[in-house]
Amino acid sequence: MVDKNKIYSKNKDIVTREIDDELILMPIYKTNSEINKMYTLNETAAFMWDKIDGKNTVSEIINMLIGRYEGVNEEELSADFQEFIADMKSIKAIV
Repeated sequence: MVDKNKIYSKNKDIVTREIDDELILMPIYKTNSEINKMYTLNETAAFMWDKIDGKNTVSEIINMLIGRYEGVNEEELSADFQEFIADMKSIKAIV
């Protein structure tokens, strides 16, 4: 479970580009195994990515999601965001 008071920042070695209404994450790492990897974020994931700014806590971002996606269960949004955090940590996109 992610600490809801935790504040994450984007890794400076990740470049983002918007192409055809999709947000693309491109790592600029130095090892061969990390070269040529790109990650595509859907609209919800792009919203979450935008809110990870080194200022917002996990709890604040979840509240922003609740405001944006009214009618969606808070527990479900929290679980989705925590999964997103785990995914972003696994590719070293956030610190």
